Amino acid sequence: MSRKRTYKKLAASNVSAAQHAFIKKHILKMRRIRIIQLVILVSLIALWELSTIYGIVDPFIFSSPSRAVRTFIEMTINGQLFYHIGITLLETLISFFLVNAIGLVLAVILWWNDSISKVAEPYLIVLNSLPKSALAPLFIVWLGNNMKTIITAAVSVAVFGTIISLYSHFKAVDEEKIKLIYTLGGNKKDALIKVVLPSNIPSVISQMKVNIGLSLVGVVIGEFLAAKAGLGYLIIYGSQIFKLNWVILSIIILCVVATGLYKLLSYYEKKFTR
Repeated sequence: MSRKRTYKKLAASNVSAAQHAFIKKHILKMRRIRIIQLVILVSLIALWELSTIYGIVDPFIFSSPSRAVRTFIEMTINGQLFYHIGITLLETLISFFLVNAIGLVLAVILWWNDSISKVAEPYLIVLNSLPKSALAPLFIVWLGNNMKTIITAAVSVAVFGTIISLYSHFKAVDEEKIKLIYTLGGNKKDALIKVVLPSNIPSVISQMKVNIGLSLVGVVIGEFLAAKAGLGYLIIYGSQIFKLNWVILSIIILCVVATGLYKLLSYYEKKFTR
């Protein structure tokens, strides 16, 4: 018995050592990737600044990192910048919630009724393929020049793709599991609640990560056409009055906001997975 225990301990220690080595290697690899990413970012910023200093590019047209920082400080002091960021964030979060709620409900309805899905499928494909910027002028006429138009434009960018994607994932669930529910006396509601939705939680979260970016894109498109505040408004207004520092700063902030929202969803995805 003592010899068997010794062999088990040796096997466990070997597995543990192998796992430890793999984790260590993975951490070092991720650190190298982060360092390379940081070096590339710093190099691009430095190249951008130097090219404006030495006159390679016109700083009035292309702005520069130092000008963007000065503009950020000025607009932060007068409170103007965070007001516009807050408006864009609010519109994005409302659009994001609506896209996911509408997409999930309609995908469930399509899965539930095969006849409805067959009727709706060609319309969903057409609406998903249609450039949403073409609909924005109609939204302005129908809803007015206000936040409702912006949110509607943002929802239209992502909702049709969400419905199609979630419905496809629902249909791809193992049929044997659904048959087992019916065999045990369950009905379609039980199949939905106990099999289809639980097995598609990773797909729903992945779709949410896509939708947060699409919602932001849709909001900016809407703000280009029907806004009196927001980062999209700053971009279009700044380009009209040739305050290109506003434009560049707004684009940089949009990149930071998009990255932050994506990372936030990724954090909750990992937390949920654990």
